[in-house]
Amino acid sequence: MKLNFSINYATQWGESLHAVLSYRSDHGTCRTQNLAMQTLDGLTWTLETAAVESRHHPITSITYHYQVEGAEGQLLRREWTLVPRTYFFDHSKHYLFSDQWRDRPLAFHLYSNAYLTTRHLPHGEQAKPLRVPLYRKTLLFRVSAPQVEAPQAVAIVGSHPAMGSWSPAKYLPMEYVGQHDWLLSVNADAIALPLEYKYVVIDKTTNQLVSWEEGDNRIVHNHIADGQVHVHYGETLRLREHTWRLAGVVVPVFSLRSQHSYGVGDFGDLRRFVDWAVATGMKVIQTLPVNDTTTDGHWHDSHPYNITCCMALHPHYLDLEQLGQLSDKHKMTAYHRKQRELNALPYSDYEAVDSVKRQYVADIFDEHGKDTLDTSHFKAWKEANNHWLKPYTEWLCTHTPNLTADQQQRQTTLTIYTQYNLHLQLKAAADYARSKGVVLKGDMPIGINRHSVETTLLPHLFNLDSQTGAPPDAHSPQGQNWGFPTYNWEAADTSATHTNTPPTVTQWLRSRYQWMEQYFDAVRIDHVLAYFRVWEIPYTALSPQLGHFSPALPMTPGEITHFGLPFRRQLLTQPFINDTILQNLFGIHTQYVCQQFLDPKPYGLYQVKPHLDNQRKIEAHFHGHNDENSIWIRDGMMTLLSNVLFVEDPRQPDTFHPRINAWQEPVFQALNADEKDAYMRIYNNYFQQRHNIHWGNTGSRRLNNTLSHSRLLICAEDLGLLPPCVAPVLDTLRIATLQVQTMPKQGTYEFTHLDHYPYRSVATFETHDMPPLRLWWEANPYRTQRYYTTMLQKQGHAPQQLPPHLAEEIIARHLYCPSMLCILSLQDWLAIDGTLRSNNTQQERINHPDDPYNRWQWRMHITIEQLLAAHHFNTKLKTMITRSKR
Repeated sequence: MKLNFSINYATQWGESLHAVLSYRSDHGTCRTQNLAMQTLDGLTWTLETAAVESRHHPITSITYHYQVEGAEGQLLRREWTLVPRTYFFDHSKHYLFSDQWRDRPLAFHLYSNAYLTTRHLPHGEQAKPLRVPLYRKTLLFRVSAPQVEAPQAVAIVGSHPAMGSWSPAKYLPMEYVGQHDWLLSVNADAIALPLEYKYVVIDKTTNQLVSWEEGDNRIVHNHIADGQVHVHYGETLRLREHTWRLAGVVVPVFSLRSQHSYGVGDFGDLRRFVDWAVATGMKVIQTLPVNDTTTDGHWHDSHPYNITCCMALHPHYLDLEQLGQLSDKHKMTAYHRKQRELNALPYSDYEAVDSVKRQYVADIFDEHGKDTLDTSHFKAWKEANNHWLKPYTEWLCTHTPNLTADQQQRQTTLTIYTQYNLHLQLKAAADYARSKGVVLKGDMPIGINRHSVETTLLPHLFNLDSQTGAPPDAHSPQGQNWGFPTYNWEAADTSATHTNTPPTVTQWLRSRYQWMEQYFDAVRIDHVLAYFRVWEIPYTALSPQLGHFSPALPMTPGEITHFGLPFRRQLLTQPFINDTILQNLFGIHTQYVCQQFLDPKPYGLYQVKPHLDNQRKIEAHFHGHNDENSIWIRDGMMTLLSNVLFVEDPRQPDTFHPRINAWQEPVFQALNADEKDAYMRIYNNYFQQRHNIHWGNTGSRRLNNTLSHSRLLICAEDLGLLPPCVAPVLDTLRIATLQVQTMPKQGTYEFTHLDHYPYRSVATFETHDMPPLRLWWEANPYRTQRYYTTMLQKQGHAPQQLPPHLAEEIIARHLYCPSMLCILSLQDWLAIDGTLRSNNTQQERINHPDDPYNRWQWRMHITIEQLLAAHHFNTKLKTMITRSKR
């Protein structure tokens, strides 16, 4: 009944390795132990324990994994556990587990739901503790072989006659455990050690050996005593897998258009769109987030990343036809008239759609709602989802003023009815896509609305005194302020031990990925850099330039002084204001600004009056004043408040971050030459050297703990200013990167060569935050000419507008690149055909990140039915995709 574990794993000082064991019985009971392992050298870790059985609940199986913990018991790393180490347990045996640490396998994509969908394989398979014969001396072999598919199987051949003496005809077939794992027990009583062996692939229909695994022979060295079971498991089958490459399309659900929709794409359209993907040979449909973003039904709610509930679906995506027809023919005539009016618009009118759909749902609910509410399926769904339905409906009621108790009850019931039908329709679209071998790829927003259900219900998960954004870069010189609160990741270092303990950020994010698996087989992680570090802006500020990285290692006054810059708090951390700066900013308004907004200080300096000492106060003061002079003064005051060299850390008092690009500000000129030199040393140390290891460890821990149980194919949006630690972490966790030819990750190149893309990546020409291909081509003729000459290798002048044949060539080049996924926007696919593509390229852009009032309204200009009828175009796409071996 003894269990011995041994594993080689190099830890750092203060870290310890633990084995987490779960004992299960036939009665469904489960007992878990977290046991610290021992080491003499920090490399080889061992553990010996005894399995104590209950007479009433005998142990039938054991499952375990390894994890690294810090000195205070916090979880630092956990090995890959999607395929569990689980075995049938015989209380009369002594088990010895000689293990290897399991990171995500190199071919992790073969375990993903996306791969299973395209191969028409079942989802949700679990590795089971298979009962196999055990002997006086037993060797138990287990191997992971995701490369092997029916009718092939795995077998083993070894050097001893009991294992075939290397004869291809005398292999020992293994038994399938589940999740690509195979198991075999061998009677080792008469086997002399060391024993050499290899795994082989056989064809079960012909019983012929198909291939030997590559590499050196595997060897069993250890002596086996009576009653012992030696388990050998760790390295995967050493055999090359077939290259899996897919083509796909990116289109927001709201952008779909069919004869059946009501002014906006819906989940019924998404199902119809699957047919077009099948007709063209595409295997992936990528959408933007489909969560509810509703606050008051106005245009700012059209932002799909500003979600108000991470489990609720957006009511706009309800296919009204699937709800049924109203019995009142006059009402139906009016609704059909409104449907034609909305569909005639070249864009999606958010406010009009919101009004029409809400009224129709209310009318159909009055007629048929009770029939739905009485079904057992609805009741079961409501019970299973009540943990988020209840706070969601309560939040909606609090955000709808002046409702009576009866009105609140009706709104609650109507909301649950709406969400139930949304779930049914998206699930139906997802199941239909899977049946056709098409992967739906969702989008996981990094942020959430500051006044959302989650910030109300779980405020401890968020830093509500801060907001998320992006630092200034070449594409956004002023940076970006998204307004979302940042996460309180510190809570994620302590695991919840009681059912009533509030969730941590990691647990909350894990539940969101699990929710997405209902509908999607792959996911795009929006702004994956936030798992490493986020650009955190104080809520009192509007300018992203006043932000700082978090987590970070801010500097103490002593450290700043050590770099050669004497620490003077007033000069370094307060806005530097003198007459020259005021004259340059305000011109004729300088005297007025001095009198109304500033207080004088010694040496000809000024400070902002206390009631206007941050940018939020300035914004509130000038609210409603839209004349030219007021805007001039308001913007000048905002600039004044940004004129600092350091910003103080909000959670570590008396520590400071260099303000990004402060060397371009007037305050930098107030320093003498030596101080400027010292400041630039501080600046370069902070932004280029100081954080790489810290961020790498942080991102690895957060991503691994969050995604360890997910079966989704994970794809990262890793654009922007990337610290060097990001790429190796994403590679270790087998997360696909995003490759955009016009945003190269290598040095100072203007464009990326497509042949240099890594296999585990997603190739595209642009994201929804950028202009589509045709609009990009027209925007900058000089840049286009360079692309035309260097990337397309053409001579002469580039055409002013992108002709279809060049669009086809650009897309073909992307299809032939090495990337696992090539997913292009619908606008770019249509650019190939001169008759199908839009006549107005300006209307094809989805989002302008620099515009906080952007309306997310783009809608495809032709219907899905017209796309399906474009046989020549569809055949061309299918031929291109097939020839590129996607």
